[in-house]
Amino acid sequence: MNVLIIENEKPAADKLRRLLKSISPSNIVSGVLETVEHSINWFLKNENPDLVLMDIQLDDGICFEIFESVKISTPIIFTTAYDEYAIRAFKVNSVDYLLKPITKEALEEALNKFKNLFAASTKPIDEQIFNQLQKQLGKGYKSRFFVKIGEHCKSIAVNDIVCFYIIERNTFFTTKSGNRYDTEYSMEQLEIFLDPQQFFRVNRQMIININSITDIVAYSSSRLRVKIAQEEKVGEILISREKVPAFKKWLGR
Repeated sequence: MNVLIIENEKPAADKLRRLLKSISPSNIVSGVLETVEHSINWFLKNENPDLVLMDIQLDDGICFEIFESVKISTPIIFTTAYDEYAIRAFKVNSVDYLLKPITKEALEEALNKFKNLFAASTKPIDEQIFNQLQKQLGKGYKSRFFVKIGEHCKSIAVNDIVCFYIIERNTFFTTKSGNRYDTEYSMEQLEIFLDPQQFFRVNRQMIININSITDIVAYSSSRLRVKIAQEEKVGEILISREKVPAFKKWLGR
């Protein structure tokens, strides 16, 4: 297996190289890169390896900057001392997320996971990876959101949230009582955090709670208008023709 290592700490990179060889002498390390810039240049000039072992904090920035400049289809095992990037890692080909110090057993398990995930399977790869990540983090879907209001803090139950929406690139949610709070999460992150049985992304700007729907009416021959609690605070909600089949399927689960 041809493996690329992206790691800014030489001792850590040397350890990964040794572990790879001890697990299987046939593993080949095609290179060790220390920076975002070097990594971008490498991917522009070389064919993608079979697998990448990637640290998150590099000398000149965060590894996710690499994906903003080049398209990487190679599966990635993240090797890092920081656990707060796990969900973001999932969005960019993550197979596993190993916290330092990395042991031979942990790396070997991750390599086996890589082989199992990318063998022939009827289950979508992204779904497999997400399920593995959820299991690894020991978390299910979010049940509450922590918000700060001035000097005060509050915990809002997901069941009390009517919808999430974007205003001028900022994400907010409105509760059944009509209160609005901002959240640091993007719509893409919310789609991962929220139970898809309960929440549906009706368009690019909004995710609604199935329990907040008060009425659904035909807007045209191919579109629907959805009315929800606190609608006056968020405006008219239209389901596009492309979204209607998925929306109907969601309602009929």
